[in-house]
Amino acid sequence: MALKIGIGIDSHRLETNRKLILGGITIEFHLGLVGHSDADVLTHAIMDALLGALSLGSIGDHFPDTDPIYKDADSMELLKKVVDLVYKNGFQVSNIDSVIIAEEPKLKPYINQIKENLAKTLGVDSQSVGVKATTAEKMGPEGNLEGISSHAVVLLEKMTNG
Repeated sequence: MALKIGIGIDSHRLETNRKLILGGITIEFHLGLVGHSDADVLTHAIMDALLGALSLGSIGDHFPDTDPIYKDADSMELLKKVVDLVYKNGFQVSNIDSVIIAEEPKLKPYINQIKENLAKTLGVDSQSVGVKATTAEKMGPEGNLEGISSHAVVLLEKMTNG
């Protein structure tokens, strides 16, 4: 099969005394995401989508939160390992589309920096990485500032020899 599609979803709670990191970029905000690693929901959703496209399980299978080596891990470093798996399986990233659901902070000023950072790590042009942000219209955990979630869809294509 020449094309493979994967979807990933992640969410984490917001709390004080944590950094808010999305797509490897630290966002200025009084709350941050809680998790075993740096809790970067956007990067986690992208990793799950990449792994899912190749039927390689989830980030929990590859980087379990029961393993102390991943405590406070940099999700961009974990993404590099997932991208290596994509290439080892004979595929390359063609396109990613993603959305971050957060009532606050406003993320528009950070979107281009996040896209550039993800593209660099993924080894693709930034035009192949879609990142959007939306609110939850004050509904649910995202709307009540209890957490942030992210969804991602990836398209992989078989690498050609030559």
